[in-house]
Amino acid sequence: MSEEAKKRGRKRTTNLYFGPEEEAAVVEFLTCEDEHKRNKIYNSSLRHPLNKMIESIIRRYKLYRKDMEFEDLHADTLSFLAMKMSKFEPEQGKKAYSYFGTICKNYLLGQLLKSDKRMKTDLSYDDVYKSVEEMDDYQYSLEDGDKTPLEEFIREISANVKAEIEHGKLSENEILVGNALIQVLDNWETIFEQVESGNKYNKNLILAYIRELSGLTTKDIRVSMRRYKKIYSALKGFKIDKGLL
Repeated sequence: MSEEAKKRGRKRTTNLYFGPEEEAAVVEFLTCEDEHKRNKIYNSSLRHPLNKMIESIIRRYKLYRKDMEFEDLHADTLSFLAMKMSKFEPEQGKKAYSYFGTICKNYLLGQLLKSDKRMKTDLSYDDVYKSVEEMDDYQYSLEDGDKTPLEEFIREISANVKAEIEHGKLSENEILVGNALIQVLDNWETIFEQVESGNKYNKNLILAYIRELSGLTTKDIRVSMRRYKKIYSALKGFKIDKGLL
């Protein structure tokens, strides 16, 4: 199937609870310095749509936690979003709905990976990431224009992996691993800010993340990852040689 045909076949969703009025309310809320007025804006214009958005993300993509009741999971996600709302920059011309949806989706997935149940949910790459990333609703680029060398390096690795998937001759496992790796690279800040342990645990977290998204065994992942390690090594060597890293 051609790329154009795929785009025609994508499902587009609309919501009846977060429109232009709510987008304007977000801007007013973020720019208001009066705490009483901010609370009034939130309660009258944002509480319901944000509650509905989080509920829709959890239910539609089955991001449940077996160790947490739905109400607690919802409240926990809303609390996390409340801490991140101030990072939204309306002047970029993006939608607050997409930004907030991305924040909640990444947080819920990260918490699934940290749960003691070891991700024994009905979560799969096809059900979550493939569906979500093809929808306009929950897509948002969290990039900013003032990147550190490390952030730029991560972004370039992700771009190179995407190019390899699009133009290289890859096996099915390599494609699955590559797509999962892209999700890790594109959302690394959200993933790792939830991790309290050291680097060893971080490596385990990445492996668990890729294993869950790809549905592959650890052995298959390590074999398929060899192609992407070459991309990493080549780009790292170039950056070091040029004094950019």
